[in-house]
Amino acid sequence: MNPAEPRTAPTTTLTRRRLLAAGATAALATACGVPDSGGSTTGLKAATYLTPAYKDLFPSFGILLDGIKKASGGKVTFQLFHSESLLDADQLIPGLLQGVTDLGFQTSSYISTTYKVLGAYELPFVSEGVEAQQRALRPDGELYKVFNEELGKKGLRVIGSMPTSFETIWTVDKPIRKPEDIKGMRIRTAGHVEGETVRALGGSPVSMSSAELFQALERGTIDGMISYLGTIFSRDLQQVIRYATMGRFGSYSLDAYVRKRWYDQLDDAGKQALLTAGKEYLEKGTANQIKVHKEQYEPALDKAGIEVIEPKGAELAAFEDALKPVEQRWRNQLGDPALADKALGLVRNA
Repeated sequence: MNPAEPRTAPTTTLTRRRLLAAGATAALATACGVPDSGGSTTGLKAATYLTPAYKDLFPSFGILLDGIKKASGGKVTFQLFHSESLLDADQLIPGLLQGVTDLGFQTSSYISTTYKVLGAYELPFVSEGVEAQQRALRPDGELYKVFNEELGKKGLRVIGSMPTSFETIWTVDKPIRKPEDIKGMRIRTAGHVEGETVRALGGSPVSMSSAELFQALERGTIDGMISYLGTIFSRDLQQVIRYATMGRFGSYSLDAYVRKRWYDQLDDAGKQALLTAGKEYLEKGTANQIKVHKEQYEPALDKAGIEVIEPKGAELAAFEDALKPVEQRWRNQLGDPALADKALGLVRNA
């Protein structure tokens, strides 16, 4: 499963029913004199749709939650509900805002269409590498202040982030060595920025569940996909994928969100505990992801016989030039030139 994937319509209908039911239960409890988490700090719920199969990402959840408990001296504690056991992926943030969960682990691409400022981090060629990504996403950094100012307008706050590896273009029958190679191809995308990236290269973005990916690639329903490395091995797609074009074609972050109202009720010690744990989440979570990719996923690419293409020099510059319109489209959607300049400047200069 791609941690940023959109859900299919039937699943969305089901999860909305579950969300309404869970929200009704929370509302009933409040009406009976039992508040939701409110200002509580123990026995809280944390939710993610990711499963333990994500060896590169899943351990980061324990890093953050254990870090919060330790830094707060046991005064702030969470129980993790994973694998969609509490909320499905498309309902994590709505469920968080309704009080169904108290913390939600979510990838930025899932929500950057709604919270458009997050797209500043997802754009192709906007960041130079993992160290720059980590500097940009520091929970005590200036970019976080910008993000939280915008998120706060809709009741959210992000307390921790870690970057995923850069997006790769994966194909079955045809290698992508230059931008025009993708013209007319049907490419599975996850998230709005990925879709705009494929369009800028002349391809047709296709949205589908990761459960459909293997058969869609095998049968030729789609010609390829764009995703971070971990997606391939979570769905055994190395059995059908034959080419990988690697470049800085975009990225997204795996973030921890809480309700702003709950955060604002914490005392200074509680807020400091979240900040301390957020830094640990970024540093140790990213280190684990890099380790898993280097020791497990990258060797597995070679073993699977996937040809890795890494454009250099003029070839890479051609991709960068072709993808310049993606930034302008994001700027137009954000509708705030000053905010766009500030957010992008903080990412680029990190």
